[in-house]
Amino acid sequence: MPEKIDSEELRERLAVINKKLKEPSKKVAKELQKLQEEHLPKLEKYEKDLEILGDRNSYSKTDHDATFMRMKEDHMKNGQLKPAYNPQISTENQFITHATIHQTPGDTTTLKSHLDSFEKAYNKQSKEIVADAGYGSEENYEMLEKKGVDAYVKYNYFHMEQKKKTKNNPFLAQNLFYNAGQDFYVCPMGQRMENVGQGKRISSNGHLSQVTYYQAKNCEGCPLRAQCHKATGNRRIEVNHRLNFLKQQAREKLMNEKGLEHRSKRPIEAEAAFGQLKSNNKFNRFTLTGLEKVELEFLLMAIGHNLRKMVAKSMQSGLKSSLGYKPYNSRPVLYVPRENSNQRPLITTLEFQNQKIAA
Repeated sequence: MPEKIDSEELRERLAVINKKLKEPSKKVAKELQKLQEEHLPKLEKYEKDLEILGDRNSYSKTDHDATFMRMKEDHMKNGQLKPAYNPQISTENQFITHATIHQTPGDTTTLKSHLDSFEKAYNKQSKEIVADAGYGSEENYEMLEKKGVDAYVKYNYFHMEQKKKTKNNPFLAQNLFYNAGQDFYVCPMGQRMENVGQGKRISSNGHLSQVTYYQAKNCEGCPLRAQCHKATGNRRIEVNHRLNFLKQQAREKLMNEKGLEHRSKRPIEAEAAFGQLKSNNKFNRFTLTGLEKVELEFLLMAIGHNLRKMVAKSMQSGLKSSLGYKPYNSRPVLYVPRENSNQRPLITTLEFQNQKIAA
């Protein structure tokens, strides 16, 4: 395997070689010149690129803080990949209580930093948190549990598993019978799938998860083989028991009366703020570049939204009070909606809720 060296070390080695070789041959001199004038500058550029990237996988040449993110399809059904930022907001009674800007396209990795920022700003944490499936992960469930937060957070496929098609499919891994006492699964044909080992999974945030592998002993000649799985050999499944336990807890909360109430309110609670910013206030583009400036611009828009909301609430309250109406005081709940925002220098298209703000 070739030895890895940085630009500084390459420069030092070239200096040593040039000093020792007073009159190198034409071939050697040509190679040294190529290293000095072509490879060294490229290596320096790559090192600078990696420094700008940090933990990301891309950045914009015109805005180094922006990350390329996959946009939703346009009217021509074309997927867009553009430099972007990922804003996250918390709301209560449709007022924006906190807002942060992130450089990662996925929402799963943003929840912890958003809540830490919220706690730092208010010196306390919300008692209840409602969020959609983009935030449901083993890492986030454990984090919310440690914080003592009553969380109503969906996970991927939460709605899918409620459908009859999913519930009645005996070949799905989550529908296989599991014997917890003896630690084995049973396939649709009644064959035991034994524990054959364990593995580890590390998230982009560095969270370590433990998974267990189960495998059937003999799938050859099984009449259900074609429906059960398409891989070669015997069927093998991967199970994260800790995540399954946390998902079961989340499912019970989301399906009870209080969970149903929160789930019904989240679209009109959190998404209303985005709808006001995007549609009614025509905030479709960022005018600033750079993480700090974009965050400042977004916070100013959030303040403007809250001021307009406060005036509207005051006027509405005054009108209804004159009619003898008593406003309903709901329990304070922190709503965290999923939202992505793409950024381009000087102009950035803003779209919310499962969409990205185009750059």
